[in-house]
Amino acid sequence: MAPSRSFSIFLLKETFDADNALEDENSLTPCPADNLPAGTTLYILDGRRHPPWWKKYFGLDIDLMQESKGAIVFLPAEDRVFAFCLGHVAHNLKDESYEYDFGIRTTLNCVDPQLLKNTDTLEPGSSRRRRTQLPVATELTYFDFDEDSAVLKSITGKVKTEHSDLVKHVTGASSLRISTNVEAGKLTQLCIRLLGLYRDKAYLTTFPNIQKITPVRDPDQLALLNEALISDVRAQGENVRLAVPDLIDYTHDNDSLYAKFSGTGACLLYSDLSIDRYYEYLTNSGAPREKLTIDQLKTHRLHLVNEHGVARDSHSIFKSLIYDVTLTTSGTTYHLNEGNWYEVDRDFVADLKSKIDPYWVNLDYLPECVHKHEGDYNEEVGGKPDFVCLDKTNVSPTGQTQIEPCDLYTVRADTATLIHVKISTGSSLLSHLFNQGANSVELLKSDDDAPQRLAALIQERADSAIDVAPVTEKRYAVVFAIITRKTPGQKSLNLPLFSRISLARNIRALHRLMGVPVSFGFVKHAALLEPPKEKTKDPGAAS
Repeated sequence: MAPSRSFSIFLLKETFDADNALEDENSLTPCPADNLPAGTTLYILDGRRHPPWWKKYFGLDIDLMQESKGAIVFLPAEDRVFAFCLGHVAHNLKDESYEYDFGIRTTLNCVDPQLLKNTDTLEPGSSRRRRTQLPVATELTYFDFDEDSAVLKSITGKVKTEHSDLVKHVTGASSLRISTNVEAGKLTQLCIRLLGLYRDKAYLTTFPNIQKITPVRDPDQLALLNEALISDVRAQGENVRLAVPDLIDYTHDNDSLYAKFSGTGACLLYSDLSIDRYYEYLTNSGAPREKLTIDQLKTHRLHLVNEHGVARDSHSIFKSLIYDVTLTTSGTTYHLNEGNWYEVDRDFVADLKSKIDPYWVNLDYLPECVHKHEGDYNEEVGGKPDFVCLDKTNVSPTGQTQIEPCDLYTVRADTATLIHVKISTGSSLLSHLFNQGANSVELLKSDDDAPQRLAALIQERADSAIDVAPVTEKRYAVVFAIITRKTPGQKSLNLPLFSRISLARNIRALHRLMGVPVSFGFVKHAALLEPPKEKTKDPGAAS
């Protein structure tokens, strides 16, 4: 029996072949081969011999040399061309020359769903990447894969029995990495089988929810999406938003946090942040918005500064944009978040709305917000009868990670209502808010002493007598209060895509798994927009 050999295989797009798929400047040389099917083209990498860097570093006085060898085989099969890469040569392929979903889709169609070994996942909302490996092949549920919030970047496992005559193990990402004992002369038949698997839709039944959100990596597709983005930015489209793409630390300089922009001239300090402020900056700098380019969005920057103009944080405008678009050519929805594009299944977007919107409520018992920071709002509301401000408090046991029970406590319908407040509709900030709500209740339900700690906090901070019996009797409800200038009637559509995903996940955790009523709503942000100001001189700075 022939031994198994490992290959990394790319499927070229329909307009690419051996003549135009390689970078113009590459280190490969064409080479004839006797054992390959007709029509195949082979290029080899024949790197020169050289000593490893550590020979001189360690002062080794011996004849020690290394060299790089590799090959790319372009193999036609039916109406497409495959590129077999051996060694470190894949970087010689043009980024726009191959199908970016070939590996993952083919793997999903041929892998045994009960015999998975490894997954690489990404949670776009938090940018968390994770690789999970198990010693025994098993099903996807054992990999702690959250189909609602995670993107599957690659998957490894044994193939189904009906494909084991050609392939033993398979890993799919952009390329397909396989182990096979097929002889060189029969690689065309292997490629025809793989092409059929790539075109198959069976994976939608086997893994029905696994590719609801997929990263867009194809340069041609990215160019099309960037073109749609810049068109809407120039036209001041309503679907373009600007938000800080990271959590903001308000623990210091709380009253002197400003935003400013750079890239096309000096900028005043803004006490609030919105896409309109960026447009205002462009106008004041004499940079026509109508002539903006994607490259400028990537070089222009958003800075968080204190009143003296000293930067605390900085991000490119492109990374700070939140944008949704449905292309008319395909009807497909795409989402830009923290500088990365994602394709979103249309049914998934509709399903999210149907899951979340029933939990929307009118928060008419909360006053509108006239403050810049939610901390000030919490203090104001906490001073009213029947409310207690618990912002920045902690109910965790001593020595453990701090968990804030809520921002505001009140009793409604004989239930301890834990209100979590946030000014913003930025993905990272809202995801943190929703996770905080679930973590708080999980601690209160799992730690027998936590309700007593919370009751003591409430009594300590309350200006007047307030009922804590619902706390000690563990009758909780969670409310997410989002302070915004948007129209409340839009409900979940007011939230960025990944915030909706995070909210849906935490609703499920709170309501379905922990039996805690949960709702979300909007509080009108009525704070007056302050005019921009000049930075002030820092009295502590050297003259």
